[in-house]
Parts: sequence; structure tokens; C-alpha cells
Amino acid sequence: MKIASRAIDFRSFIVMDVLERASVLERQGQDIIHLEVGEPDFDTPQCIREAGIKAIREGKTHYTHSQGIPELRDAICRHYMEKYAVNVDPEQIIITSGTSPALLLIFSSFLEPGDTIIASNPYYPCYPNIINYVGGNCVFVYTKEGDGFQFCPEEVAQRISPQTKGILINSPSNPAGNLLSADRMKHIANLGKYIISDEIYHGLVYEGKEHTILEYTDKAFVLNGFSKLYAMTGWRLGYVIAPKDFVRPMQKMQQNFFISASSVSQWAGLAALNEAEGDVERMRAIFDKRRHYIVKRLRELGFGISIDPAGAFYALANAKHLSNNSYELAFEILEKAGVGVAPGIDFGSNAEGYLRFSYANSLENISEGLLRIEQFLKNR
Repeated sequence: MKIASRAIDFRSFIVMDVLERASVLERQGQDIIHLEVGEPDFDTPQCIREAGIKAIREGKTHYTHSQGIPELRDAICRHYMEKYAVNVDPEQIIITSGTSPALLLIFSSFLEPGDTIIASNPYYPCYPNIINYVGGNCVFVYTKEGDGFQFCPEEVAQRISPQTKGILINSPSNPAGNLLSADRMKHIANLGKYIISDEIYHGLVYEGKEHTILEYTDKAFVLNGFSKLYAMTGWRLGYVIAPKDFVRPMQKMQQNFFISASSVSQWAGLAALNEAEGDVERMRAIFDKRRHYIVKRLRELGFGISIDPAGAFYALANAKHLSNNSYELAFEILEKAGVGVAPGIDFGSNAEGYLRFSYANSLENISEGLLRIEQFLKNR
């Protein structure tokens, strides 16, 4: 039997390859420090867990409306009004099983074969994979380390062509943890194209202030979710806010591909928005302490970080003095030092020679991991 070309050509998520190799080493008895995965090490806050348990006990375990339970969509609208002073109609929202399905729904409803999306390089690895899967293409703007890997609106404008369907932004970003300034965001919104704004790391900001694209245009798709801010990765809960004309086409795909997001997770998500503010602030403060520590230590070890990351929980560090092959370097560090890190090449050609370090782990583990890397560098 012949495997479909789209399956053969689909790129792996290299961070997951590192994690899976680390799991093999752990089964062989090796102790591994995980600085490769963008998953909070915190347990889901108690109020959220209790809401999920309550939903199960009350029998709220059936299919929901394909767009999600009304209570959760209403709460998301209140959140965007209270935090950003923007008005969102609940009918614009589709609750999804994480933001990856939301990306699939957006680009499936949005792109014809040959259409292009402008994105930054470095980028989150799944972006081009999903865009290419539905027949679109990515056109990249190469961002600069000295500029904090911020999208430059003037360079974005230069990449616009008749095939350009939209512009993809991610702030705070993965892998660099940078925050797109309000002025740059506003400039990009004024370029006249649809904006796809990945806002999954909103709330995890330590310097400056995050802005939603909806402050500047309604010609936009917003991606957000609960995995990062509320430590709910396993609950698989996200959402998309879409222009009204796109909602029904996306809803039909949701009905066919996914039916609905998990009913239990949706009720837990409602508690997250309504009750977990104190838990979020506690976790954010701890992430901030880790951020200061890891950036300082990486610089002491000779890694280059020109501008401190302002959000998310990543530091993209220049390791070109060690190797221009980040893939081989990451696996060498894993095998010889017992520390998982993400190779820059996973995030695009412009991140080759870099390593991404996640500080979504305890300060104790981060300290131990960097001590191991320090010894690895001395021995190397």
C-alpha cells in the first residue's frame, strides 16, 4: 500500500523527538532534566480540577454544541472586554480541543491552494506544517536577534503579493518569548490583510503589556486557550474568535472533524476564567523568577541572549560558538549531559545555531540542568 504524500512529507515536531528520546534514556535508568518542553510543571489549580470533577458527577459528559457551551463562550467575551476593552460576540467563538485544531479549522476555511500566509522566522513549528497541509504556503520575514526577534511591519509590507491571504503573528512568541509592541501590531493590522493572532501566551507577560489584535482590527482570527496560563495542557481546551462570515464554515468542519471539545474540559475552563486569577498570578510570579535566573545563567555560560524575553516561558539562546548544527548539538547535550533542550532548527532556518530553553520547570531542576550543561561544556 502506498502512503499518501502529504503524510510522508509532513515534518516531525523535533521537540517531541527530543522528548521521546529522553523518555527512552529515562527507561534505561538515566536521569533527565527537561528544558525542552513548553509545558507548565504546575498541577492544574484546585478550583479548576474540582469543576471538572463536579461536571462528571453531574453527568455533564455528553456532546456539547459544536461551538462550545454558551456559558464558556460568554465568559470568554467578558474576559476580552475586561482585559482589552474589546467587544466579542459569543457567536464568533468556537471552542476547540486546543489551539492546534483551531489552526486547522482556520486555515482550512481560509486558504485556497497556492494562497500564502506571511509569518515570522523563527516560528512555532506547527504553523507551516498545517498551512502546507491544506495547500497553502508560508512566506517568511526573517527577524533579528538584536531586535528581540520582533516582526518588522515594513518588511512584512514588502512580502505582500497578490497571493497573500493573511499575516500570522504570535505575541508573546514561541520560541523567543518576545512581545510584539503595540505600534508594530497596529501597523501590521493596517496593512489590509486578515491577521491570524496566536495569543496562547497572553497572561504570561513579565515586562510590558500584551495586546490583542482585536484592539486594532476586526479583520482577524484570534487563537487562545487554557493550556499555558492555567496549566491545563492535558485538558486539551482552546478557542478561536473568528470573523462572523467564517464561523459557519468552521463550525461545519468542527462538526465533522471533532464534533465538539470535551464537555468536562469546557466546564473546567469556565472555572479557570471565573475563579483562578489568584492561582494564575502565583504561577506567573514563579515563572518570572525562573526567567531572571535562566537568562543570567545562560549568559554566564556563554550563550547569547541580546534582549531579555518578556513573556511565555522560553529563552532562545545563540549557541553558534558551539555549533551551527543545533539538531546534533541538542541531542549531544541530551546524551552526554542528561538535559533536554530544543534545537533551533525546529523553529525555522533563521533559528539554526540557537537552542531554546524552557523555564517551565522548577528552579531546582533548571539550576541542576544548567550545572550539567556547564560541566558538559568544560569537558567538550
